[in-house]
Amino acid sequence: MYDYLIVGAGLYGAVFAREAVNAGKTCLVVDKRPHIAGNIYTQRVEGINVHVYGAHIFHTNSKQVWDYVTQYADFNRFTNSPVANYKGELYSMPFNMYTFNKMWGVVTPEGAAAKIEEQRREITGTPRNLEEQAISLVGRDIFEKLVKGYTEKQWGRDCKDLPAFIIKRLPVRLTFDNNYFNALYQGIPIGGYTGLVERLLEGIEVRLNTDYLADRASLDALADKVVYTGPIDAYFGYRLGYLEYRSVRFETELLDMPNFQGNAAMNYTDRETPWTRIIEHKWFEFGKDENGNDLPKTVISREYSSEWKPGDEPYYPVNDERNGTLYQQYKALADQESKVLFGGRLGEYKYYDMDRVIESALNRAEEVL
Repeated sequence: MYDYLIVGAGLYGAVFAREAVNAGKTCLVVDKRPHIAGNIYTQRVEGINVHVYGAHIFHTNSKQVWDYVTQYADFNRFTNSPVANYKGELYSMPFNMYTFNKMWGVVTPEGAAAKIEEQRREITGTPRNLEEQAISLVGRDIFEKLVKGYTEKQWGRDCKDLPAFIIKRLPVRLTFDNNYFNALYQGIPIGGYTGLVERLLEGIEVRLNTDYLADRASLDALADKVVYTGPIDAYFGYRLGYLEYRSVRFETELLDMPNFQGNAAMNYTDRETPWTRIIEHKWFEFGKDENGNDLPKTVISREYSSEWKPGDEPYYPVNDERNGTLYQQYKALADQESKVLFGGRLGEYKYYDMDRVIESALNRAEEVL
């Protein structure tokens, strides 16, 4: 008999399992996938650590979380500086002086601020949708070239039909700073995320290819408590209806060339290009192997955003009013389950950055262990 059955070998499950074992508890971790690490799983291809489920860049302002995670991996100094490609015109992200210079030819922060102010004036009153919200923040030119197409591909809806709150604050910097995240700590685990999760799960029993929901009764019987990190609506058999997600499809290719786009992430911001972005995985670790040698090949992934349907991988919760209300109804059911703790992105129906997942798992572990 185990103290805890942990459903899901992703970051939340692995951190909770580690803390439980450190506190003298026994744990069994199960995952229906054939690998650990959930969506942060990285796979080695030609010396390159490929982010199989999309780009994951660790960033946090929490010293506690940084100190915790760096016990289990050494991190490099990667800084997220995506490039936006609008029909072959390249712009710096997030919006900064390089962006404004390319867009308008302005060379001073004062000139950029004046141009944005002039263009914002077309929106009077409270913005009623995402389009009006974006224009009120950065003006029409940047909205048309760098926000509109990308956002519509990402959400599968016209910007006029999306709520304003989705982009309440677009980062606008009147400095020449290409660092996307305002975080004290940032980087990628050297050797990939899978190694980080392996170290978290060291000495803990893990069963892969094990579908908890298909064999719940016999798995539940193995432990006193269950930590469930799968979709909360699936746990309850979708009895109140489906929660909505956006999903992502990847087309990944190994190319016999050293450099495809010269950057880890390039966003395609026009509506006509079907993919939202291309990730070139080797640049997360500067195109080098562990010995500092240049890697001769490269791996790219084109990302396509899509509406989630049962059977697809759920990525981003659609945090609108309908889904928020439905989640609260599921949460009320979850609160009645005395033996089961619900956690993580799917268990809490929440868009979590990795540092928040770790923080949430540590807080829950402290509470119950």
